Amino acid sequence: MSDIKKGIALALSGGGFRATLFTLGSLWRLNEFGLLPRIDRITSVSGGSITSAYLAMKWRELDFNKKTGVADNFISIIAKPLQEFCSKPLDIFAGISGLILPFSTIGDKVAKRYSKRLFGTKTLQDIPAPGQGPEFIFYATSLQTGASVRFTRASISDYKLGVLNAPQLPLAKVVGASSAFPPFFSPVIIKCDPQRWTKTRGAFLYDNLELRKKMVLGDGGIYDNMGLEAVWNDNFETVFVCDAGAPFKIAKKVPRNWLQQSLRVSAIITEQTRALRKRALIKSYLALDDKMNHLEYGGTYWGIATEIDNYELENAMVQDNDQTASLQHLRTRLHPFSKEKQGNVINWGYALSDTALRKWYFKAKKNPGTWPIPEYALDQY
Repeated sequence: MSDIKKGIALALSGGGFRATLFTLGSLWRLNEFGLLPRIDRITSVSGGSITSAYLAMKWRELDFNKKTGVADNFISIIAKPLQEFCSKPLDIFAGISGLILPFSTIGDKVAKRYSKRLFGTKTLQDIPAPGQGPEFIFYATSLQTGASVRFTRASISDYKLGVLNAPQLPLAKVVGASSAFPPFFSPVIIKCDPQRWTKTRGAFLYDNLELRKKMVLGDGGIYDNMGLEAVWNDNFETVFVCDAGAPFKIAKKVPRNWLQQSLRVSAIITEQTRALRKRALIKSYLALDDKMNHLEYGGTYWGIATEIDNYELENAMVQDNDQTASLQHLRTRLHPFSKEKQGNVINWGYALSDTALRKWYFKAKKNPGTWPIPEYALDQY
């Protein structure tokens, strides 16, 4: 690994429309801090990929102030369209049509809805090239190889299979794969020209022609719900993590039937892997030399289940209350959010990122932000 640090990386988690809106609130505050154009890489999974892909598609339209780094048109270009998108149902109609039409999966129908309502015909080649903005990485999970699959402008990669360069894949299909939560919205099928794959070091499945012809994909969060591998293994100086993932539910009564027990065991396994990744992340943040310099990387984490009072920032935008505590329990489906719930989740992502960044990233004191959706300010409760 090179000793040269690469700057700032941002990881965005999954969690349906809830993650889309929580991530939007966080990006809103990052923009106001002038940090968006300073980010070198953005990784995302599932609901976070909806926001990230839309940001990538619209990046060239953002009017960044050369002095402040703030895009004054962020609300009109990014926020308003995503709010409108999250106000309409997507999963039910896709599910019904996917069940009726046997020659495509429900996941493929979801991807078509993404195309119709948000991404149109844009492809991975329409997101920023090197030097034009952050490198955007979207995660899915191969249900064939069991590996994390990365989609970028440059390539599709599965370390067990190899690399397919310069993909013309529609953004809607990429986001559909990234958010194909099992069992209801997976798989998403991607057909490939097997001759376009390149064998890379360790790609021991490359010689399997069928795997290079058709990729069968599920939600990126199956493998890595916070999209961390491409940000913490690549020598970044600063790592920000925005996590809207669902907290683990305590069960007072455990069902005895095989199906529900299997689902419960799956939830426990998922919680364990997330907990391990989060502990490793925090441990890296806290690793300092005798001069208080970060041995690995600095940065900060904020999650929808975070208690904001734990940051111990005197002028945080809000204190923990019943309203903020309830937001972690909102549904993670691709189902419409009312204006009130949208405002609540966007404001919570904004407030937590504001507090986390002012506490752990900025060396000079900064004033707290103002509620992006003031009619649903969380300090009113």
